[in-house]
Amino acid sequence: MPLDAAIAERLKRTDDGLVCAVVQERSTRDVLMVAWMNDDALHETLTTGRAVYWSRSRGELWRKGDTSGHIQLVHRVEIDCDGDALLVTVTQEGPACHTGATRCFDAGGDLLAVDGGSA
Repeated sequence: MPLDAAIAERLKRTDDGLVCAVVQERSTRDVLMVAWMNDDALHETLTTGRAVYWSRSRGELWRKGDTSGHIQLVHRVEIDCDGDALLVTVTQEGPACHTGATRCFDAGGDLLAVDGGSA
């Protein structure tokens, strides 16, 4: 079954048919990771309550947790004002990052930007 046409019309996809998905933990509001969705991944996410993404490296749908057991239960999916990004609010079971870190941004680390709010 295809993605609802009303939703599909609102999306602004990359040239390869993807939209950015920012994934946020429901309880803490922490950003866990960023992934990509195509229409099939978004449709499955919306209709099953489980996060599904498009793996750019493997070229296939990636059901978060199928191999690791660290699934994401979806509570809400929002689209931004431009239609080019999604906010996926989840309950994360286990670490979100393939490195074993709670968040992918823990594994990547702080780039030590100047704090513009401390003036």
